[in-house]
Amino acid sequence: MYRLICRDGNAKRGELVTVHGTVQTPLFMNVGTAAAIKGAVSTMDLQEIGTQVELSNTYHLHVRPGDRVVKKLGGLHRFMNWDKPILTDSGGFQVFSLAGLRKIKEEGVYFNSHVDGRKIFMGPEQSMQIQSNLASTIAMAFDECPPHPATRDYMENSVARTTRWLERCKAEMDRLNSLEDTINPQQMLFGINQGGTFADIRIEHAKRISEMNLDGYAVGGLAVGESHAEMYRILEETVPYLPLEKPTYLMGVGTPANILEAVERGVDFFDCVYPARNGRHGNAYTNHGKMTLLNAKYELDDRPLDATCGCPTCKNYSRAYIRHLLKAKEMLGLRLLVTHNLYFYNKMMEEIREAIEQKRFSEYKRTKLAGFEQGEDD
Repeated sequence: MYRLICRDGNAKRGELVTVHGTVQTPLFMNVGTAAAIKGAVSTMDLQEIGTQVELSNTYHLHVRPGDRVVKKLGGLHRFMNWDKPILTDSGGFQVFSLAGLRKIKEEGVYFNSHVDGRKIFMGPEQSMQIQSNLASTIAMAFDECPPHPATRDYMENSVARTTRWLERCKAEMDRLNSLEDTINPQQMLFGINQGGTFADIRIEHAKRISEMNLDGYAVGGLAVGESHAEMYRILEETVPYLPLEKPTYLMGVGTPANILEAVERGVDFFDCVYPARNGRHGNAYTNHGKMTLLNAKYELDDRPLDATCGCPTCKNYSRAYIRHLLKAKEMLGLRLLVTHNLYFYNKMMEEIREAIEQKRFSEYKRTKLAGFEQGEDD
């Protein structure tokens, strides 16, 4: 159950009560695609850095180790030792982005595994069954992720199919939640709005899926090649037609600046691989911009990454040491940076929630963006 606590302009401050605990929004979900954060970050680390929701992926876990294996081991929470909410992405994006050869039909998608080439079929029912086996807190509906750019005709047909698939997802989720051997019979279902950069298609789709009274609603198919300005325009056009009293989730976005802009437009759930991926490439997000630790100027810099940061990395290690680890190709360097970046995102969301409560989100956003534009701290 979602409760809207307050608003500051279009920015939402809410909370979502789940079977695995209550989370405060806006929030950023830390991405552990295959039930692990890339960069050797454990679930104990996630607890320490303020993670509210962990996100794993249906397709990847279906391929390896197999969702039936996870079910036999008690579900994803028990498997990865995580007692807070987990959201599982439906696998739709991976099916359409990783699979080179695929056939889209009304019943679902036929494709080959990117791991071993074996033939796989996934449709709405199969995605719900896999996610039920994983026993995540929140399951995402199986949708088609249209290519960008796409013609209007393609997009209309694709969105219509996604709507039909959503109806099937809802029916199958209801069935699965009623079975005696279901690990999490209170699994939630979020629907996904599609439509590319066609605002009218987005709006009509938002209206249609809003009628289905789902647990939450996502905006998908953005950050796939369109400009930031286009993405913000689509959010401005679409979000007002999604239920205010339900979570609004912008999938796969994004940079700290993207998140601030989307919060201002009414979004309150986010996920992105950026903080972990950038950490693994030697970059740190800070209040004074993004730092590239491999730069020579940090060789003798004994300061923390960010003097204002309270993460375990900044409390204990210097820029010079982290740079040394990266140059020596020691995994600890990646781990320290990923931990810092995830803490930075989680802390920023906490600050956003406080700013909305205090009706000063616009001021907070201006100050934060100005800090990011300073560039690296010399």
